[in-house]
Amino acid sequence: MSPRLLLSCGEPSGDLYAGALTRELRALDPGLTIAGLGGPQFAAAGGTLLEDYRGFAVTGLTEAIAKLPRSRSAIARLAATARDERPDALVLVDFPDFNFQLARRVKPLGIPIVYYISPQLWAWRPGRMKTMRRIADRVLVIFPFEEPLYRDAGVPVEFVGHPLIDLVGPPEPRERFLARHGLEAHAPTVAILPGSRANEVSQILGDLAAAGVLVRQRIPDAQFVVARAPHLDDRLFDVVGQRLPHGASIVEGETDAALESADVVLTASGTATVQTALHDRPMVIVYRLSALTFRILRRLVRVDSIGMVNLIAGEKIVPELVQDQFTPEAVAAEAVSMLTDRARAAAIRAGLARVRQRLGGPGASRRAAEAILHVVASAKTAARSTSA
Repeated sequence: MSPRLLLSCGEPSGDLYAGALTRELRALDPGLTIAGLGGPQFAAAGGTLLEDYRGFAVTGLTEAIAKLPRSRSAIARLAATARDERPDALVLVDFPDFNFQLARRVKPLGIPIVYYISPQLWAWRPGRMKTMRRIADRVLVIFPFEEPLYRDAGVPVEFVGHPLIDLVGPPEPRERFLARHGLEAHAPTVAILPGSRANEVSQILGDLAAAGVLVRQRIPDAQFVVARAPHLDDRLFDVVGQRLPHGASIVEGETDAALESADVVLTASGTATVQTALHDRPMVIVYRLSALTFRILRRLVRVDSIGMVNLIAGEKIVPELVQDQFTPEAVAAEAVSMLTDRARAAAIRAGLARVRQRLGGPGASRRAAEAILHVVASAKTAARSTSA
């Protein structure tokens, strides 16, 4: 009998990975069924949406308070589904504040739990590693430095590689992409990736657009491509037209093409930094949270960098401008330097090449799917042995 899985993911990046994982699971076992919390990518791959994460994925501790009622309702529904339908495994994809609560409800049911795209426990709130050891039958990590950290903490772990390697498809040629959006093929091009959540964009995009104005003062023919995540309010992007009325285009669903067309990228911290590295593009990483959230996190975070490419490299190969350091002037200075200093741009690209080497080869989603099915098979074998 084919497995029945329950899955929980939040945020666009988690939905993207859940979709790729679901396709591989169904390729390995076409009779497999999978349902849970997800979004359009998960549903398009054949998953059944019991809850849609869109609308309650935010960044920050204080920002999440307003979303608590809906979050609790979704946890209750998924936990009830696990109790009533007894899936063969629960697959958790990142989204730790939600998924840890769900796992605590499901673990007593004896259902195996696999955590894929593990949360950054090594970066902050390390006490949650004990929780992970209690709840997870297997943790599938996507960064090589994570594997020994989990193993040393006594957590069953497997490095499967980064799924973005397979998800970054062959892009449209730069000339065609830029021409289609009314831009010049040979002009210096800056891609702007302001994040995938509404509160991120509202905190970040205005200053990135202002930085664009300053870049253009130094490099008059500079042009800009803003890659927006789907399902965001159009009004969040009005600031682009207000500050960069000419030589700027907003695109949706074309992030890879935007990155491939760019000479420099201004990006919010997160998955986009890895995506930018895969396109071999120098970048400036920025981030801003509410003042209260930042004060709380500053006491909890245990790493010097927030940019994933810097964490993977083990050194600061690209600049990070966070909170008060994130100003239009600082962003513009870094961008102009990368656009005009060929030696610096080459050094950054050499660092990004080292990052790509450490991400593992193609096939991460397939390896994750195989690991999940192995956990399911092992649990069934153990159950048969116990009942015999």
